[in-house]
Amino acid sequence: MQNVHFENVDEFLDYLPEDELRIVQKLRDLIHQALPDCIEKLSYNVPYYKRHANICFIWPSSIPWGNLKQKGVRLGFTKGYLLEDTGGYLDKGQRKQVYCKDYFNMKDINAEVVLAFLYEAALVDEEAARQKRTKG
Repeated sequence: MQNVHFENVDEFLDYLPEDELRIVQKLRDLIHQALPDCIEKLSYNVPYYKRHANICFIWPSSIPWGNLKQKGVRLGFTKGYLLEDTGGYLDKGQRKQVYCKDYFNMKDINAEVVLAFLYEAALVDEEAARQKRTKG
C-alpha cells in the first residue's frame, strides 16, 4: 500500500528528495526528447508515458510499491521483452514483460543508450497499434 497520493506530476516532483529529483528530471528530458508526442500521466503515483499504450515509467525508490524495497530511480519499459537487449542493459528479474534499469546517480545515465531504448520502444508501440488497427 502506498502512503502517498499525488494529484499531478508537479506534486510528485515536489515530493522527491533532491538526488532522486535530478535523476527523474534527466530521464523525463530524455523521454520527451525521444517521444515528443507522448502523454505523461500519473499511475500508481509515478509518471507513465504513452502514445498508443504505456511505453515506459519512472519509479523513484521514495515512492513505495507494496513491500518491495528499491533503491535509486527505476526506468521501466512496459514491453521490455520486445526490445533488443543483447548487451543485457535492462534487468529482467523474475518479470516476463516489464524490463527495467535502476539509476543511483547521474553518472549512471548513458543518454545514448537510454534514447536508443526509448526510440525502439516507440517503434514497438507503433507496430502494436498498427497491428491492432488492421485486425479491427
